[in-house]
Amino acid sequence: MSNHAPLEPAASSIYERSPRTRRSKRYFFLFIMVWLMLILIGIAGAKLYSDHIQRQVAADLERQTASQIADMQKQYEERLDKLEASYKEDLASLEGKVDALNELLTFTKDNADVKTDNSNKLYSQLNEVKKKLNELQKSLDVLK
Repeated sequence: MSNHAPLEPAASSIYERSPRTRRSKRYFFLFIMVWLMLILIGIAGAKLYSDHIQRQVAADLERQTASQIADMQKQYEERLDKLEASYKEDLASLEGKVDALNELLTFTKDNADVKTDNSNKLYSQLNEVKKKLNELQKSLDVLK
């Protein structure tokens, strides 16, 4: 019996420790699983938040860009309208000058047997004014 006595306490201590180690292993495994779930939830939350912020920034940039493009287009159209009005005024002014030169030329033709030299000068001036008028008309057509 003395042989059995030392074996029984050793065997009973093994059995007593075994359920505790199994429980502690289960708790440790459960603890690790909970931490892994928390980490995964945190990563998923961070990803969702960064996607949300990225969409929000993209939408803000799109709005700002559209606003700037609209402003630039409005300014461009205003400048184009001013240029067109300016060219029309210049053309009207030149047409008035051409008409005045034509009248003067007609008058000098009628009165100028001796004044042929002046008539040639008026024709050359008239031709220059017509060239400038044509150039302005071409520039206006290009702008349109």
